[in-house]
Amino acid sequence: MAQLTMVEALNKALDEALAQDDRVCLMGQDIGVNGGVFRVTKDLQARYGADRVMDTPLAECGIIGTAVGMAIHGMRPVAEIQFSGFTMQAMDQIEQNMARLHNRTQGRFKVSMVMRTPFGGGIRAVEHHSESREAYWAHTPGLKCVIPSGPRNARALLKASIECDDPVIFYEPKAVYRAFREEVPDEPEAFELGKADMFRTGADVTLVTYGAMVRPVREAAEDLADEHNIDAECIDLLTVSPMDTDTVVKSVRKTGRCIIVHEGHRTCGVGAEIAARVTEEAFEHLVAPVRRVTGFDIPFPYFQVEQHALPEADDIIDAVRDAMSWD
Repeated sequence: MAQLTMVEALNKALDEALAQDDRVCLMGQDIGVNGGVFRVTKDLQARYGADRVMDTPLAECGIIGTAVGMAIHGMRPVAEIQFSGFTMQAMDQIEQNMARLHNRTQGRFKVSMVMRTPFGGGIRAVEHHSESREAYWAHTPGLKCVIPSGPRNARALLKASIECDDPVIFYEPKAVYRAFREEVPDEPEAFELGKADMFRTGADVTLVTYGAMVRPVREAAEDLADEHNIDAECIDLLTVSPMDTDTVVKSVRKTGRCIIVHEGHRTCGVGAEIAARVTEEAFEHLVAPVRRVTGFDIPFPYFQVEQHALPEADDIIDAVRDAMSWD
């Protein structure tokens, strides 16, 4: 198995999809000749031609609207928006058409498309380049929202998303793009959408997270075990809509404590939804209040201070130790 970064793994998934299915096409600003701002689509236009890997104007609403039209006519477009902050310019097409057309036409039309976009902080970007707005898409009926956390699951989840008959928002944590390498199988694989990954088992507390926050959660869990004798069970959601509630609830019923970690805004964030589901379905098993370790309710700050806005392992450890003080 090759050792790949997330960028390389995503490129591999797109390459495989283009080779496997003539209905798949890629579209977005600078994705062809330049290979995309993060080079996720590097060399794909040269390999498959400009009619399948298409450079578009700087017009996010047009990119998504065109992809929707192609999807309802049987294509499987994968549209890239350069940064997630610019999906707001495409909100009308995403919410009014991408998410609704299947229901609006009573199943006559399928919108089998993927919108890929990098999201989150951690790379010292400027305004509109570091937002974490996944809660918008989790709140929007008709959309799936997928968030990988590493090279292998990025490749497998993107493959599954392209093959899915429903529209998928594919959020790529850009802080992870080149942060580490991981073994990725040579043969194509697809992970089930809506199924979480329990990447560490434990008995004392449940840590729920996704995307770039998997790394500080893993670091915190190791430190909790080594320094504090606290055994954390860790869950990577992978898909925030649909959400694998069963895996989370089963874990919390075992541990009695739940800490949710994400870098998006706290108010009405994904963590609030997880906390509500845990309270509804595992209340009698809780021995401590559900805690959230999140970003702040402010516009994402400029790069000089952005690390102060991102949850870190020490923040997670503090929340866990507070939860452990309840008995």
